[in-house]
Formats: sequence, C-alpha cells, structure tokens
Amino acid sequence: MNFYKKSQDIKDYLIEIRRKLHENPEIGFEMTNTVKLVTDELDKMGIDYTKPIESGVLATIGKGDRCILLRADMDALPIKEEADVVCKSTNENGHLCGHDFHTAMLLGTAKLLKENEDKINGVVKLMFQPAEELLAGSQKMIDAGILENPKVEKAMMVHMDTTLAPGLYIKKGEMATSNNNFRIEVEGYGAHGAMPEKGVDAAFIAAQIVNALQVLVSREISFREGAVLTTGHISAGNAPNIIPDKAIIEGTTRTYSQKSKEHIKTRIPEIADHIAKAFRGKASFEILSDVPAIINDDQMVDDIVEVLKEIKKENPDFNYSDKAEAVTASDDFANVAKNVPAVMMMVGCKVDDQTVYPLHNAKAKFNEDAIIYGPTLMASVVMKYLGGNK
Repeated sequence: MNFYKKSQDIKDYLIEIRRKLHENPEIGFEMTNTVKLVTDELDKMGIDYTKPIESGVLATIGKGDRCILLRADMDALPIKEEADVVCKSTNENGHLCGHDFHTAMLLGTAKLLKENEDKINGVVKLMFQPAEELLAGSQKMIDAGILENPKVEKAMMVHMDTTLAPGLYIKKGEMATSNNNFRIEVEGYGAHGAMPEKGVDAAFIAAQIVNALQVLVSREISFREGAVLTTGHISAGNAPNIIPDKAIIEGTTRTYSQKSKEHIKTRIPEIADHIAKAFRGKASFEILSDVPAIINDDQMVDDIVEVLKEIKKENPDFNYSDKAEAVTASDDFANVAKNVPAVMMMVGCKVDDQTVYPLHNAKAKFNEDAIIYGPTLMASVVMKYLGGNK
C-alpha cells in the first residue's frame, strides 16, 4: 500500500483540520472545542473511541491481541501568535509547537487505517492527548489504563521541527531530554529597605541560591553526562524600599542521563536549604514535573528505517534521514516510552526562503507541505507490524 500517495490524496483534508485547530488553540486540559473536532471526525469515520480523562481521547481501529499505539498531543501554548499566516490564531494562545499538525496527522492516519482495517491483524490505539506542554497529560492517560486491554506492545510519535527541511528524521538512542521543572520558595523577614539589619532579605538569599545551583552543572556532573539547569523565573518583593520576606525561584533541568537527573534532583533542595539557613532564612523545594528522557528503541528504529527505505524506493521525492540529531527539549511521551518500546521522530517543516523561527517563538511558521509525512509514516509502520489478512 503506497501511503505516501494516499496521504497526498488527503492533503487538503489534513490542512483543513490543521487550520481549524490553528485558528482556535486551546491549552492544558481546557480543550473542549479541540476534543469536539477530533471526536466529530472520528464519528464521521466510524471509529470507536473513549474519553479516559478530561480532554483526552483514545480511539481504536482493528481487533486482536497485538497492539501498537500512535500518539498526538493537542494542546497549544499561552503565547500570542505574531506570524502573518493564513490561519492566524483568533485568541491569546498559539499552536507554536506544531501540535495542530500532530492532531491533524493522526486523524489523517486514522482515515487511512480505517480504510484498510481488514488488513490489520491487531489493534491500533490512537492517543489524542491534552496538556503535553504542562508535562501532565500522558501520565494521566496512562494511569487511566490506555496501555492495557489489549496491552500496548510498541508506541510511536512524531514532532514538528521548523528548522528542518520537509521530511522525516530518526535516530537510535537518546532523542529527547528528561525534565524536572522545580520551584524553590525562600522565606525571610520583612523590613524597611534602609534598615536591612532588622530583616532577613529573601531576595538576597534567592540570588545566592540561583548562582550556587550552576555549580551542579559545572562542578558536580561529568561532561559525558551533561545537563542544563535554567532558573527562568525569579520574583521577590513589590517595592524598592522594602526588604522582601518571600522570594520564588522557578526553573528547569534537562539531561539525557538518568544518573545526572537524579543527582540534580537530590542536590537542588540541599543547596537551597543550606544557603537559606546560612543567611538566617528558610527554603522549601517542590518538583513541578518529572519526565524521563526519551530513548528510542534500537530494534524499532531498525524496523522503521526499513519502512522508510521501502517508501523512498517507490517514491523518489520522499525525504528522510536516519542521522537525526537529538533534541534538548522534553516531551511527556517519555512516560509512554518508559513502559513500552517506543520511538520519537521529527517531521521537518521548514518554510523556504523565509526567516526561520524555532518552536515556541511567537513568529514561528510551519510548511504545510510537510503534513503528509505523518500519516505516511504512521500508517506504513502499523502495516509493518500488524499488516496481513486476518
């Protein structure tokens, strides 16, 4: 089955769905309109589905004991879009990470697979997930049992990349970093800004903690197992002449190494606590998200590369690379990948002859011609694993 040509045949449908989503982006778990669009399309195709969690949809195609899961995240970002595009967001949010593509491509895959359901010897689960940007949606769906009955054997996802030419990009091993977003609350004692000796300066303590945390990366972790630690939000006080009694530090850590992840996770509260005490204050620590790295399954990568070669042989203009680079961002698909063999791939969607803006940038633009690559890949991989007359 030439799913590359089949995907080209439904390209207009894919773009129509993508534009509807792009114009009406929703965030987190508040995805009423997005879910309605997805379920309305599934109803039109005659595909069964459930809603295992709020704003989450799990559709199924086929019957049997064997099972593969395909995932699309649906949520947007709380960023107002600035790009001049034909389907610009109509609200204060923006699909600036490409999740509108992901959702449209999975619906397109559903359409292709439903037309070939009699050739599928097993079950395909289609995971339409909310709240990826919060790193919260996938685990909630897993806890609701989506990997069971039947038990998922393999899983895969694709993600857009505005810096790569249209095509598919895959690699073995590390593909996306782990993520620990964190919050430190510093407690001091308020006083007049002209009388600092009468207070305990929470802002000063927070500044010392922020500086000290970089020692974890520069002096406590081998460069072979490197990491990034960023404190992206610091707040304290509300007037220039008041010693603040509270300060907030929020940050994120990223690494491919589980060893480094655990070391940093242990050391941040130790450093914060001891520095706060040294300057007569207190510090509390909270993990806001805890997602492992995505490590692509070697055997799955080998299998998918064979599929890509077959597609290329039949369609010379089909573009792919098996020498992709890992990304330093995180994705909560990692919660699926830690349970079953899984692969994350990139879909290049670079816009030609224009300034390229990265994901999460308010001016990011996406090449809609790339939208056919998702259904081509996912439908072809399903038939690789589950194809064959019942």
